[in-house]
Amino acid sequence: MHLDPQDEPETPSKERLRLWLRFLKSSRTIEATIRENLRKEFATTLPRFDVMAALSRFEDGLKMSHLSGVLRVSNGNVTGIVDRLSEDGLLIRVPVPGDRRASVVRLTRRGQEEFARQATAHEAWIDEMLSDFSPDAARDIGMRLEQLEASLNEDKK
Repeated sequence: MHLDPQDEPETPSKERLRLWLRFLKSSRTIEATIRENLRKEFATTLPRFDVMAALSRFEDGLKMSHLSGVLRVSNGNVTGIVDRLSEDGLLIRVPVPGDRRASVVRLTRRGQEEFARQATAHEAWIDEMLSDFSPDAARDIGMRLEQLEASLNEDKK
């Protein structure tokens, strides 16, 4: 009797590799959908949304270097986005007293309102894409991903 290779149990490493590839494919699909929705519905980009999202959590604003750290990108990547958001009146730069080179960036009232509109739509898009998961299942998967992240960060120490 000959077994079909697909019937044979996979090694743990192969199963984990498949899991990673599924994570990656799902993440890329979700991100592509969000990018397209932001472009079509708000004529904006995901990096602009991300900058506004970061600033929305800091009412007093952030120094550019801190904003880059929150977003985990280089200062150069953030500067152009901040420039364009500022030109559009969605955020302002405020000089840091005693440091001529530094400025704090924060959303304007218009920026807060625009981000609130975009964030509401963003939440609805995510809710729709992940609607096959019950709230309990989503919570469980979220906790498992937090455990994974903690484990990965522990390995870096």
